[in-house]
Amino acid sequence: MVLRNILNNAKRLAPNIRTMASQGPFVDLRVDNDGISIMTMQRPPVNSLNLDMLKELNESLDEVAKNKSRGLILTSSSPTVFSAGLDLMEIYKPDLKRIEEFSTMFQDVWIKLFGSNFVTAAAINGHAPAGGCLLAMSCEYRVMVQGKFTIGLNETALGIVASSWFMDTMFHTIPIREAEHALTSARMFSVDEALKVRLIDESATDKTDAINKCKNFIKKFDKIPPLARSITKQKIRQNYIKKLQENRAADTEEVLSHIRNPNVQRKLEMYIQSLKKKDTKD
Repeated sequence: MVLRNILNNAKRLAPNIRTMASQGPFVDLRVDNDGISIMTMQRPPVNSLNLDMLKELNESLDEVAKNKSRGLILTSSSPTVFSAGLDLMEIYKPDLKRIEEFSTMFQDVWIKLFGSNFVTAAAINGHAPAGGCLLAMSCEYRVMVQGKFTIGLNETALGIVASSWFMDTMFHTIPIREAEHALTSARMFSVDEALKVRLIDESATDKTDAINKCKNFIKKFDKIPPLARSITKQKIRQNYIKKLQENRAADTEEVLSHIRNPNVQRKLEMYIQSLKKKDTKD
């Protein structure tokens, strides 16, 4: 029953079956009147992460590093989904050259977001499974809108093994025992459950409230010398980043090997076919 609920929830959040060459831009970046960068993911319907969107996230993070804003808030244009994680069409019967580029680009995005020298916060205004949860955890502060939304790394429910740096990011965020159980059981946390284990830091009534609470967090550092703050943050996080940097090729090869596994491809095909049937009924 638990696994069925996880899969049903995953189906509801998964991207529609579509070609990957959809129209952008998929990321909107602007600096508001408070001097804070607001980065909004906007790839309908659920901000699934394909190669093109990851490239835009990567470029946007470079821009934030250059524009010297007070901090970054990551959020979504969708009223119900922060990000549903990676686009399954990237890993289903993949072009191996493209999936290698996809894997490398995802690593780049994580390194830049998790290891950024600027203050980061996530205004999570909807569901955040898998890669969506990773992006949120990579930020220093997380505020999630109240409602029947869930957040977590649920890859194992689809027979996918999360990369080590996904796991490390969760170990950095919540107690290891909680993380181990969540990772192995594909646990999706409700807003209240996420608060309890500190997967998120605050809840909010709506997106505006979430963004305001993220701004309040960023503004707490106004009287802290920025260089000292950023170096301290990076020292705390450097071991996780160094671990990936020293093993990037091996991590990519592990991803490719896992994706090529016939059992994984068979499960993905069954899952995608079930989504097609659901779309037909709808």
